[in-house]
Amino acid sequence: MASRAISQAARAATSRAGANRGFSVLTATEEFPGVPATSPATKKGSVFSSTTLATGLTVVTEDASLVSTVSLTYPNAGSSQEGPGEAGAAIANRYLAFKSGSDLSSAIILRSLEDKGASVFSSAGRRGATVGFTAARENAAYVAPLLMTECSFEKWDVKEAQELAGVEAGEATSNAQVALTDQIYAAAFGAQSSIGRSYYTAGASRPSIMSFRERNYTLDGAVLAATGIADHEAFVRMVDSEFPIPPPRKEAPLTTDYMGGEARVSAPSTGYAHVALAFQGPTSAPVTNVLKHCLGMSGVTAFASSGIMGVYGGSAPGDASATVDALSKAVGVAPSADVVASATAAAKAEALATLDGGSQSLADAMTASVFDSTMSLAEAYDSVTADDVSKAYAAMLKSQVSLAAVGDISTVPYHATIASRFA
Repeated sequence: MASRAISQAARAATSRAGANRGFSVLTATEEFPGVPATSPATKKGSVFSSTTLATGLTVVTEDASLVSTVSLTYPNAGSSQEGPGEAGAAIANRYLAFKSGSDLSSAIILRSLEDKGASVFSSAGRRGATVGFTAARENAAYVAPLLMTECSFEKWDVKEAQELAGVEAGEATSNAQVALTDQIYAAAFGAQSSIGRSYYTAGASRPSIMSFRERNYTLDGAVLAATGIADHEAFVRMVDSEFPIPPPRKEAPLTTDYMGGEARVSAPSTGYAHVALAFQGPTSAPVTNVLKHCLGMSGVTAFASSGIMGVYGGSAPGDASATVDALSKAVGVAPSADVVASATAAAKAEALATLDGGSQSLADAMTASVFDSTMSLAEAYDSVTADDVSKAYAAMLKSQVSLAAVGDISTVPYHATIASRFA
């Protein structure tokens, strides 16, 4: 009875206190505007949209990223498109991004981007070049036109680009992996072809840099990828009105056929042997990636790029021949249905992981999806069958094997010996 009386008294006191203080029935947000929500809305999935303009530029956007990355990729601005006398023009042009042009100095261009909190980036390689920035969502459309600044090739800008290209090329020469990559392309496509030459080439002249850029930095076939864009149609209208219409490309892009050969760089002082075997790859990116994972499940390291794929390894000089044997054996075993299923799952997971790798990684994946015509990554990998992989594997083996060897390679077998294993 005593405890019940105490409880009743406590409830009565609480009721009186509440009546005297006049407790509000408003929610925290209504009573204190600006207070962050304690139960935020569930994050929505990205909605991807794509539009190709009359200029040939494809604009692809998504609307869920918290920040915006806007990247403009020129598929023909890589070193594989360097013409006679233009060796080194691709890497030099990478460093002309955001330089003087369109009656704006590089200082004004960079200041305009920095004032909006944008961080810029540029990249290039054998196949294509990209320029872009990451900024707050609300500023993306405002500074995006600066990506299309028409370079004026001021002498000081070109000189700086040549110097920076020379530094990057010099650093690459001491990298064994870069050397092996260069040699595998030389073996696969021929050392004198544009794609067979190293991207890391210094010494391009100002006229060659200019001619290369004017021919290959065009909107026809380019992709503008933008993350965090709420209104795709409005963004496309901005691009259509603000991006200048360049003259049409006068020449068709250079093409190089896969050959299959041998390239060796002997450097006994390294005390190590690097070896790679490559073949002509499938045209489908999802099938290529699945087949790459199939090869990787054979216990070797596999690689794949546009038009080429294979395996590589390294060892002490005395074990180089055994390394080549292991690589050959891994390639020579046709993947079973179980291996294909596991490889497909791994390739799909790897591809989808890029969508969660940050705003710039997502923009890269969106760009690749346009070039590969696979706007739905999950569906693209789900559609890959064991028969597709089997046919791709058979076609791969029918192409001539390419051999690249770098380092102390005195015991590495020659191309004819290795090629006979796949005859």
